[in-house]
Amino acid sequence: MIQPERIKVLNNKPVRAGTHVLYWMQAAQRAEYNHALEYAIQEANHLKKAIVVFFGVTESWPEANERHYAFMLEGLRETHNKLEAKGIRMVVRHQSPDAGAIELAGRACLVVVDAGHLRIQKKWRTRVARRINCALHQVETNLIVPVEEASDKENFSAGTFRPRISKKLNHYLVPLKHKRPRLGSLGLKLETFDIDDIDKALSKLDIDRSVARAGGFRGGIRQAKGRLNDFLANKLSHFAELRNDPNADCVSHMSPYLHFGQISPLFIALEVLKHPGRGKDAYLEELIVRRELSHNFVFYNSNYDSFACLPPWAKRTLNFHRRDKRQYVYSCEQFEKAQTHDPYWNAAQKEMLLTGKMHGYMRMYWGKKILEWSSSPQAGFKIALYLNNKYELDGRDPNAFTGVAWCFGKHDRAWAERKVLGKVRYMNAAGLKKKFNADAYVKKVQALEES
Repeated sequence: MIQPERIKVLNNKPVRAGTHVLYWMQAAQRAEYNHALEYAIQEANHLKKAIVVFFGVTESWPEANERHYAFMLEGLRETHNKLEAKGIRMVVRHQSPDAGAIELAGRACLVVVDAGHLRIQKKWRTRVARRINCALHQVETNLIVPVEEASDKENFSAGTFRPRISKKLNHYLVPLKHKRPRLGSLGLKLETFDIDDIDKALSKLDIDRSVARAGGFRGGIRQAKGRLNDFLANKLSHFAELRNDPNADCVSHMSPYLHFGQISPLFIALEVLKHPGRGKDAYLEELIVRRELSHNFVFYNSNYDSFACLPPWAKRTLNFHRRDKRQYVYSCEQFEKAQTHDPYWNAAQKEMLLTGKMHGYMRMYWGKKILEWSSSPQAGFKIALYLNNKYELDGRDPNAFTGVAWCFGKHDRAWAERKVLGKVRYMNAAGLKKKFNADAYVKKVQALEES
C-alpha cells in the first residue's frame, strides 16, 4: 500500500505523452520496499509505458570521500542487478543528480523522485521541478511516517514528538506490495556509467581518497539483511539491557544501510514486530521515534549543521561559560589522530577511523568530550561534525547532524550547572565504567588496530 500522504507534487507541470516514466533514484538506493519505485511502476503500468531508473553519481556531495563512495557503489551494483531482473533499465551517470534527471526527463511522461530533507537534496529537487516539462512527484519512502504528517513543526524533544508520531503508526506500519512493470525497458539504449567493477568505477571519480574504505562493513541489501537477521535471532532479546555496552555488540548496525537507503526502515520495523523476542519497544523507539525526530529537525530547522541550531537555553549557557578555563584543550588535528589524555575517548575515535562506525553510547561520550576539550563551544561543534561526517559511514545525514547537536543540548533539558558545559548534560569516564568494562573496550579496539 502506498498511502497518498507519502506523495507530494513538486511542480504544476502535466503528466504528458512521452516514451517512459523516469524514477530518479537518489535517497532510496534499493529495489525492494521502495515506495517511490513502486509508485513509478504503478504509474508506468497505468500509462502503458516502460520505466527507467536513473542515479547520478556526483563528486560534489558535501564531505563525502572514498569510504562513502565505495559503500554506496557496492549497494548500487546490487540494486542495478535486482532491477534488471525485473526488466527495468537502470541508468547510472557520472554527473550531478539534478542535471542527469533534467536530461533524462526530456522524453518522460512523469518523473518520480524519493524524498530527501537535507539542504542539497531540497535544492536539487527544486531545480528539477522548475526545469523539466512534465510532472515531478516526490514519494516519501525512507521514513515510516512522512515528515510533515508526523508533525507540522519542529519538535524540541522526543517527549513532544513521540505522541504525535505514535498516533500515526497504525496507518503506515503496513507491508508494501511489489509490482512488476508490464513493459520492460532493458532494450532502451541509454549511456550509463559502469559500476560492475567497483575499483575501476572509483578510479574514474575525482574524490577525496584520504579515508580508506571501512573494513567492517560492505554495502548492499544482502549485507543489510544478513546483519538484521543476526540481530533479530541473537541480539534483539537483550537489546534493552545491553545496547549501551560496546563490548556486547548488541546493536543492529543498520545505520549505514539506512543512511544510503539500502534498506527500508519500514521493512526493518515489520520484521522486528514479527519477532517474539524482548527488546522490541526499545529498538522501535530508536528506529522510529528518535530517527524520525532527526528528520523532523533537519526538515524544519535550516541551521541543522551549525551551532545556531541549538535551543536558546543551550546557546545561552554555553556562551556564558565560553571563557571558562578548560582542563584540556585539543586541536582538531589532535582529536582526529586520537591524541587526547583519555584512553576511552581515543579508543572511540580509533574505532570510527578503522571501522567506519562508532558504538552509539561511545559516540555520545565522544561528542560530549569534544565540547568539553575544545577552545569554545562553537569550535567544538565544528570539530565534532567534521570528524563524524568524515569517518562515519552514517555521517552526513539527519541522524548525524542530530547526534552531534544532542551532545550540545539539542532535544535535551537543562541539567545541574558546572564549568565549561554550563547546564548541558555531562558525561565522564567514571560513568562509562559503571555501565560496562571500559578497559575491555580499549583492548577490543587495540585488537582491531593490530589485525
